[in-house]
Amino acid sequence: MNKIKVLIVDDSAFIRKLLKDILSSDREIEIIDFARNGKEAIEKLMKNKIDVITLDIEMPLMDGIDTLKKIMLKKPTSVVMLSSLTKNGADLTIKALELGAVDFITKPSNIFKINDSDMKGLVIDKVKMASGIKPDNKSYSHKTETIDTVKNDFNKNLSKKENKDNIIAIATSTGGPRALQNVISNLSGQINSPIVIVQHMPAGFTKSLANRLNNMSSLYVKEAEDGELLRNNTVYIAPGNRHMKFKEERNNIKIILDDGEKVSGHKPSADAMFYSLCEINIKKIITVVMTGMGSDGSKGLQKLKELKNNVISIAEDESTCVVFGMPKSIINLGLADKVIPLDYIGREINKLMGRF
Repeated sequence: MNKIKVLIVDDSAFIRKLLKDILSSDREIEIIDFARNGKEAIEKLMKNKIDVITLDIEMPLMDGIDTLKKIMLKKPTSVVMLSSLTKNGADLTIKALELGAVDFITKPSNIFKINDSDMKGLVIDKVKMASGIKPDNKSYSHKTETIDTVKNDFNKNLSKKENKDNIIAIATSTGGPRALQNVISNLSGQINSPIVIVQHMPAGFTKSLANRLNNMSSLYVKEAEDGELLRNNTVYIAPGNRHMKFKEERNNIKIILDDGEKVSGHKPSADAMFYSLCEINIKKIITVVMTGMGSDGSKGLQKLKELKNNVISIAEDESTCVVFGMPKSIINLGLADKVIPLDYIGREINKLMGRF
């Protein structure tokens, strides 16, 4: 059996030892080497065959972001970031995902909890998942200064309009931040619909994701808040560890953030979002299921399409998925009306909304 060859990069000897013990406990994983900083990591990567790198965000000499850039330039390799639960850590993690990291692991506030069985299983699963992903060093460029100016002026007017005509609901997981960057930045600033998003991500990171996307879009992108009304030309991202649901209130639709149990193994859950859409009256629903492991979204979408005849569903094509799990499930169940590569999803939504 060919083992998954891992390089552990962290400036803390304690963390390096913990990760070694966790990953070595799985027979399919082999620790090839360690590095204390980015400079060492690049040197050891160039000398060895490495399948996956675990990379700390904050390190001396060369931090995780600069190291990641060099990895993707010199020898693209699947990278799983190690991030702290701080605003700076979250911001840097979102940037790392844009630059090509396939996923991230959050360091617990009490570092000794990294040895908990659930945490150990998560670390092993993420490394195994990363080993099956072909690294991609493609990056996207955006004229954020021009976009911000248009967006700020535009939202003084149309974004104040509540909506009961249309809704665009997007679900994604592994590889999602980069996919969302592509789609959201290509949507018309006059889409005249709210966009609601479930991205599988822990608490503390979705606000950074929303802020990052906000700087790349002509739409207003924010982390969803409990009780707020859906407005046109606004993108709402479900907060980590909260389900995003909806409730009709007079002539408006209100966001309800639910702190209940996981649905389909996730919180936030795409299934929970789609189930909730079954309960509201709206003229047109466009659903988009993009890259991600597992099948979250398929059960909810199946029920939504059974109950309503005004749903148009899009699945991301396998050719552009980081992980072809969630879209595959949608396609296999016959729920996808359109199967589209990532670069064309934004313009297809514009077309469906009459915004060419």
